[in-house]
Amino acid sequence: MKQITVMEKYPVFTIEIAKNETIYKNVDEIIDYLRSQVDAHPVAVNIGVFDHYSHTKSLEAGEVAETIKDAKNLICCFGKVLPKPEVLAVRPRAIGVAEMAESFAVSFLEAPNPDANTAMEKWAKGIANI
Repeated sequence: MKQITVMEKYPVFTIEIAKNETIYKNVDEIIDYLRSQVDAHPVAVNIGVFDHYSHTKSLEAGEVAETIKDAKNLICCFGKVLPKPEVLAVRPRAIGVAEMAESFAVSFLEAPNPDANTAMEKWAKGIANI
């Protein structure tokens, strides 16, 4: 797993997993695995799944890189405190899963909660056969 800066300002954790390094065959299987991890977490809650690929492809002006075969976001929240209204701006979390020809890319924006980052990193690494 590595941390990169996207668009010169967004701190993102990302990992690319070759298809021959995982038991999962497609984005939906990975989303199901991630959903099970959220369900098992003592604080996190599932919110839903956003089919980013289908949405973008359906737009007249929508563009998807040719290398991306499918892309979905699992949306969840780790919020156990709400100290002020502005915290809402950094919630919920989204874990993106994209399928390419030979690999899956999993990414998420760095959360202000270190425990959330630790959990999401563990889940992302769990996609690979270790």
